[in-house]
Amino acid sequence: MILHHRPARTAARRAARAVATLGAAALLLTACGTDSDSGKSSGDKAGKADTSSATRTVKDATGKAVEIPAEPKRIVTLTQEDLDAVLALDIKPVGITNGQGLDKPPAYLADRVEGIDVVGNLLQPVMDKVVAAKPDLILAGDMQDEQVLKQLREITPATLVTMAPTDDWKLFFRGVGNAVNKLDDANKFITGHETAAKAAGEKLGANKGAEVSIVRWNPDGPSWMENKQFASGVALEMGLKRPASQNKDGNAHTPSLSLEKIDEIDGDWLFLSTLTSDGEKALKDVQSKPAYKELGAVKDGHAVTVDGSVWSTRGGPLAADVVLNDYVEALSAK
Repeated sequence: MILHHRPARTAARRAARAVATLGAAALLLTACGTDSDSGKSSGDKAGKADTSSATRTVKDATGKAVEIPAEPKRIVTLTQEDLDAVLALDIKPVGITNGQGLDKPPAYLADRVEGIDVVGNLLQPVMDKVVAAKPDLILAGDMQDEQVLKQLREITPATLVTMAPTDDWKLFFRGVGNAVNKLDDANKFITGHETAAKAAGEKLGANKGAEVSIVRWNPDGPSWMENKQFASGVALEMGLKRPASQNKDGNAHTPSLSLEKIDEIDGDWLFLSTLTSDGEKALKDVQSKPAYKELGAVKDGHAVTVDGSVWSTRGGPLAADVVLNDYVEALSAK
């Protein structure tokens, strides 16, 4: 089974979309104030803003109004996505969790998080460690455990659920950017990424507009990703296409496929990732089987293994650039 990460979203979870319209967009609705709505502390008789006590009110991804510091100084992130977002905004948190499917921070962020205390696994904080970090803002990702949220809010009421079930990385990133008073910076990053993706797609030569299959290999077989899933979205930004069997307008992974349906994962190019040692073993085992060897992408030498802790996540701004670079490196090679 897949450990230390959120289960893959299958068709059954799409029902959550009915309530997901609040999403991280709610984080973009803010009001300023402290003891009053003036943005000044109650003891500021001279009219100077006391930034140490100034607060803002934002709505989190569930629609809950939360009072947070206007300029948070000690941020704890409970998901890889939250960590990715604050690092992209040049903010160094004081506490982080391990990466998705990992017992350590994700490799693509490792050089940026040296010396930062790890306070638990993904969405599984160790409360004593969170307390020790003395946070003034906790970014809780898509945390749904109300008991855990209650404990976190006892540590600091400034605890934000930052993602709804179907939020994409850009909506989520804008919400986090707003929460830390860096919305303009978040928007600039997104614009830069989109421009770079489009330009990169134009320079792929013979692979311009190629059909890319995006697959996570689970212990019980492969799952391909729908168009609104994170790594799929980056491909579409580049002008790449999806195989006809995968051209579905959703943000889920499919249920694991049997070998009898393995042709569904074929394409001009095949990008393969895993999240667990069991998934990695299952992929290695299948690579010796005729059904796998007969895939067109495999026969053409177009099967590429990528980092599942980046490709098979909800995504983030830095992860999006990693995925973009992976596409460019592979598709520019031939």
